Amino acid sequence: MSVELSVVVDGERVLRYDRDHPLDARQQRSLAEMDRRMDGGFELAGRRLERPDPVARAQFVATALLQALDRGDDALAAAGTAWLATRFPELQQVRITRHAGRDPTIELIFDRPYTPEARVSFTPDPTRGTAG
Repeated sequence: MSVELSVVVDGERVLRYDRDHPLDARQQRSLAEMDRRMDGGFELAGRRLERPDPVARAQFVATALLQALDRGDDALAAAGTAWLATRFPELQQVRITRHAGRDPTIELIFDRPYTPEARVSFTPDPTRGTAG
C-alpha cells in the first residue's frame, strides 16, 4: 500500500495525504456520510448516475475537491482527499488538468508516486545563426 496520496492540479502538487496518520472518529463518520449521500446517486459530466461505481464516485469526489480548492474551502478539499485516500488504498496520485471551456480531465494513478515535473525552457543562442 502506498503511504502518500498526492493531488496534482495542472502539474503542481496542491495537496498531500499521509496514510500513516489515521483519521479520528469524527472524520471517519464524515467520510461515511459522504458515502451515504453518494449512494443516492449524483450527476457527473452531465449524466445522472443512480448507482455509481467506485470509479465514478472517485471522479465525482475529485471534481468536488477541485471546486473546493478553487473556492478556498480547505476543509472540503481535505475531506475529499481523505475520502480518496481511504477508499482507494493503492491510489498514489489524483491528476487534474483544467481545459478552457471543458470539464477537467481527472486521472487516478495507481502505479507511480508523484515526482515534480521538470520544466525546461529553450532559449535560442544569439551567437549562432538561424538554420534556413
